Amino acid sequence: MAKRLSHVTAGGEAHMVDISKKNPTVREAIAKGKVLMKPATILQVKNASLKKGDVLAVARVAGIMAAKKVPDIIPLCHTILIDSVAIDFDLSVKDSIGITATARSTGKTGVEMEALTAVTVAALTIYDMCKAADKGMTITDIYLESKTGGKSGIYRRKKV
Repeated sequence: MAKRLSHVTAGGEAHMVDISKKNPTVREAIAKGKVLMKPATILQVKNASLKKGDVLAVARVAGIMAAKKVPDIIPLCHTILIDSVAIDFDLSVKDSIGITATARSTGKTGVEMEALTAVTVAALTIYDMCKAADKGMTITDIYLESKTGGKSGIYRRKKV
């Protein structure tokens, strides 16, 4: 038997999940993604030589800001107090920038959507800041790496 979706009633209507009876726990979610681009564009990012400025600094702030706005852009998400959001970049590959977002909260609902949104907006910001140099970039592989806390416990993505 398939597990029932929490945001859909038995009658099939969308609704916001009632979390009023849930206990607060420390929660963490880690999401990842990447932006594929030309090696020459990566070099410009590393050297901060693009006209728009420090790509990674701006993408980091954009990702953090986006995590704080999740209930405004994703229907049925709860407004939560976020304890922290960290955005890290991996430039070790010659044709992509890896992005990792870690979101933490002490509350009644998880921070998966906050971490996923942070990665996505950081990637979009990288695209925006680099598009003059490389319009062919690809945003790809956005996924939840892991999450802890709450009733469902620990989730770790299986290696593919």
